[in-house]
Amino acid sequence: MDPLTPDQTRHAGEQRRLRLQVLGLNTVEAEATFDRVARLAASFTQSPLAMVNFINDERQMFRGMYVPPNSPDGATDTEGRGIVFDLSDIAREAPNDYGFCPHVVAQGSQLALDDVFDYPRFRGNALVNDMGVRSYLGTPLRDNTGMILGTVCVADMVARTWDRKIKEGMQELTETLLSEFKLRDSLLAQQSELFAVFDGAPFPIMLTEGPHHLLRYANGKQGAAFGMVPQFSPGRQVLPGLDSVGVFNAMDEAFHTGRTTTLPHAAITTYDSATPQAFSFLCTPVRTSPTAPVSGVLTVAMNSHETYPAAEQRVFAANVQERFEQLGTNGFGNAVPGR
Repeated sequence: MDPLTPDQTRHAGEQRRLRLQVLGLNTVEAEATFDRVARLAASFTQSPLAMVNFINDERQMFRGMYVPPNSPDGATDTEGRGIVFDLSDIAREAPNDYGFCPHVVAQGSQLALDDVFDYPRFRGNALVNDMGVRSYLGTPLRDNTGMILGTVCVADMVARTWDRKIKEGMQELTETLLSEFKLRDSLLAQQSELFAVFDGAPFPIMLTEGPHHLLRYANGKQGAAFGMVPQFSPGRQVLPGLDSVGVFNAMDEAFHTGRTTTLPHAAITTYDSATPQAFSFLCTPVRTSPTAPVSGVLTVAMNSHETYPAAEQRVFAANVQERFEQLGTNGFGNAVPGR
């Protein structure tokens, strides 16, 4: 396969980032499904290190990881593995030029390095010095559309032969994640129907994801009043007017406490009115099940000049929360579409 040009590499990374954002996978948070696959990969190959790694145009994100138990300080391996590296605190992200997984994604095929020292191209990689990796096997992780999103990989601290049985087994294990991506796309389709309800609402509504309030969705009223903004953009940066009157502070409180927060009165000049308007903002933390962590915030703005009683606002927010919980327990950040 011919190497990609810099422009092709950049474009491919951007496309992966967009796909990962839609699927809710463009973050470093651990997820049980991927940790389980990493653990199975380590067990199947008898490797001390395994990861499910998603790669965008900026970084690698190890949402699934298995590392060996912590070793006593100063211990050495009795099987001739040399110095024992403490891998218990490996970060779940890395730059795009770190390790061997970016090479797997770039070439679009499995990469087996029986002994990294046999390959001048790879032996100088920081992964060798930082973690003592001597051998590596990485398999492209494709979604249900065929796009490569990252890798499922294993590594060892000794040189070893990755035989055909292991390579085929890693391929089969990687393909088990296809059902996960199909499920996420199915939830996207269901949630699109829910957002159709928001489209017709007579008041501004926006749905944000994560502690940085990335914009997943905004209805027409939101755009008309406060400005149209790109999907997945950080709310504070693209909606400075709302930030200046304290809306995002209220959203912070809702996200971190898990309780509905109200900003009862905020005067702000909107795009659809020549004079400042008084709004009350209701910020409701969003979960997809009662026991799931808060993944986002639903913010509804009510113009004080219009007749929408506070009780009706809360009923609306409660109904939306219930609908999200009914859509499953995969996590709001995993499947909520934007406009």
